[in-house]
Amino acid sequence: MIFDLDGTLIDSQQDLVNSVNATRLWMGLPALEDHMVASYVGNGAPVLIRRALGDEASQEDVDRALQHFLAHYREHMLDHTKLYPGVRESLDILKDRGLNMAVLTNKPVRFSQLLVEGLGLANHFFRVYGGNSFPEKKKPDPIGIDALRAEVGAEKEATLMVGDSAVDVKTARNAGVLVAGVTFGFQPESFEDDPPDLLIDRMEHLAAMIVHGRG
Repeated sequence: MIFDLDGTLIDSQQDLVNSVNATRLWMGLPALEDHMVASYVGNGAPVLIRRALGDEASQEDVDRALQHFLAHYREHMLDHTKLYPGVRESLDILKDRGLNMAVLTNKPVRFSQLLVEGLGLANHFFRVYGGNSFPEKKKPDPIGIDALRAEVGAEKEATLMVGDSAVDVKTARNAGVLVAGVTFGFQPESFEDDPPDLLIDRMEHLAAMIVHGRG
């Protein structure tokens, strides 16, 4: 099982919003509404900052803003971030059943590892891959899923991607594996154009389906 991080396992919206708006204020720009910033999440920090500054921003400005954002977020990424309800319990159940679990996110890998460790989930995953784990390649490129499958010898039909957006669906499709979409994440509306194989409202539902064949 391969999990996205933001919007799937963790509710990190407020800390991301705060760091984006702190960066905009540092650049002399007004803050954005929370829901707008959340809609920009999913394709990595450089894309997030490009979207947050707008098309009129120069690449030099984006680069400066990105460095400020990363520094601010590094200091504040666990201020408000928490696991979604039922995530810890579900991961405990799946771990006890011996499933190989990993995280595949477009967030920088070091930040992702620190978040997983800070929220007490490090022992649940055999690997955490981020947006900079594979040079020049990130979701929806299938390289992350392919690498994780190779590490544990998992066939495509025995692999499931779990995420909260069309990016995760496209990644799974490109890798030829099944995908479950969570409806409680940042971008469930993106499933309208890219529907997953399964929609789940709570992580416990997915755990029950896998362990007991329910749902």
